[in-house]
Amino acid sequence: MTNDVDLGPDLRGVLALPDGAGPHPGILLYMEAFGLNEYIRGECARLARLGYVALAPDFYRGEVFGYDNFAPVAKKIGAIGDAGFLADIAAAFAFLEGHDAVRHDAYGVVGFCMGGRLAFLTAADYGTKIAACASFYGGGIAPSEPRLGRAILTDRVPDVTAKLLMIYGAEDTGIAPDEIARLTEALAAAKKDAIVHVYAGAGHGFASSDRPSYVPAVTEAAWAETATFFAGAFATRS
Repeated sequence: MTNDVDLGPDLRGVLALPDGAGPHPGILLYMEAFGLNEYIRGECARLARLGYVALAPDFYRGEVFGYDNFAPVAKKIGAIGDAGFLADIAAAFAFLEGHDAVRHDAYGVVGFCMGGRLAFLTAADYGTKIAACASFYGGGIAPSEPRLGRAILTDRVPDVTAKLLMIYGAEDTGIAPDEIARLTEALAAAKKDAIVHVYAGAGHGFASSDRPSYVPAVTEAAWAETATFFAGAFATRS
């Protein structure tokens, strides 16, 4: 069951509940840079089918942009800034913590594109509260120079206690191989429990069914890996 819910005075989100009374593990799901569209709603429903309570905060307050219209999106990201995104994430997190259908020992987070970076940032900010973090092609975590006014996050690696699954496409022209290499090196140096998987034959946005870059076979493989990853992470917290 998927519904729109109020997360705060001016913030709404999409909540998907699995069958059964629960309590179920809760996962925050973060949208791509283009808004909370039907694709993101569908991914919430996917997580519910896997047995999770999934909540996607609507960072843009109802605004949705076309995938071929990045200029206003870049301005939007810069205007909100990490502080604005984190304030909305705090509201979404509080909603999950107060929901009767959710387990409250630990949570998961998954994000796509812009949301993939925010998923990593959430894992750094919330420490042991996050059991597992999956990031699909999250750019801007370890670039050589800051992009879109956002801080580089490699110095936050020591703050992460969650298990990490960092998913990329080998043909992603927006996330350079050296960015993935820097992140992998930082995770290894900090001895983090992390998987970095670069999928061949896939570019940026390969998991989005509404984008020209969609690659169904790779998407299903990545989601199968993600499902196994979350199941294992939450099992260790039981």
